[in-house]
Amino acid sequence: MDQHDSNRFFQSLEIFNDVEPSGSIYEQSFEDYAKRSGKPLVDIVCFCLNPNHFHMILKQKVNRGVSEFMRRLGCGYTYYFNNKHKRSGSLFQGVFKSSHIDSNEYLLHVSGYVNLNNRVHQLGGFTSKLVRSSWDEYMDNARTDGICNKKLILEQFDNPKDYAKFALASLQNMISTKSDAKELKRLFHD
Repeated sequence: MDQHDSNRFFQSLEIFNDVEPSGSIYEQSFEDYAKRSGKPLVDIVCFCLNPNHFHMILKQKVNRGVSEFMRRLGCGYTYYFNNKHKRSGSLFQGVFKSSHIDSNEYLLHVSGYVNLNNRVHQLGGFTSKLVRSSWDEYMDNARTDGICNKKLILEQFDNPKDYAKFALASLQNMISTKSDAKELKRLFHD
């Protein structure tokens, strides 16, 4: 709904990614946060947080790490959002969807799709201000304050600019594919 909600979701990505249960962010003090185990459930390879949905590439670090991370993220963020906006019930539609990335080529292309997802959806205006993407982390290789393990992707390119060329070259095709899918859905559901 606003920048604070977007920031809170981003903060949740960090806090709920620990093998030790974190409890509620709402109830935590800064000192409690510092006492976490430091053992993540998953590596966040890349992400894009849009106003109405999100995408992530996660690499599991512990058994059932992806499922546990997504459960904590979904429950924790829903609790915060419902409390703030005085609402109840589910926030996310259905269970999270996942696909196993079974080849390096697929990994590279999906990373471009995830990093540039807000551009695929051509978000503009106020909604574009709510987007958070790991694209900036990828473009600034010296950056150390990010949450992504970029090594899996960037070690395959000479530098971040080469990765940018690769990802951006696929952008127009991604936009076109999305548009074609919408048209097919409209044709078959009208």
